[in-house]
Amino acid sequence: MESERSLFEKLGGKDAVELAVDKFYDQLLEDARVNYFFEGIDMERQRRHQKAFLTFAFGGANHYNGRNMRKAHERVVSEHGLDDEHFNVIVEKLAGVLLELGVAKELVEQVGAVAESVRADVLNR
Repeated sequence: MESERSLFEKLGGKDAVELAVDKFYDQLLEDARVNYFFEGIDMERQRRHQKAFLTFAFGGANHYNGRNMRKAHERVVSEHGLDDEHFNVIVEKLAGVLLELGVAKELVEQVGAVAESVRADVLNR
């Protein structure tokens, strides 16, 4: 039954999430509004972490072993000023990539809801 499938499965599973994350970071690294947050970051490691996190967050297998959202973003908030404007760019880019990949708008909205559910923790509020 369609309603019993996880968001992860509805998005297309592992291959779809991995492709989306790679395209997502390609776009973020080209966007001057947010690319400086990734200076000095091991992007291969970052991509792996994000793939594992989103797989888990969307209802797939839990292979995420990173820090919680608050701890993971604490330094970037305090030292680099990560704020709502930046968070909005990130969500916008993720949604745009998913739409480019042909994901239904309804599913993109569900992804946006997942992102919104961690906004306060990411921004250390």
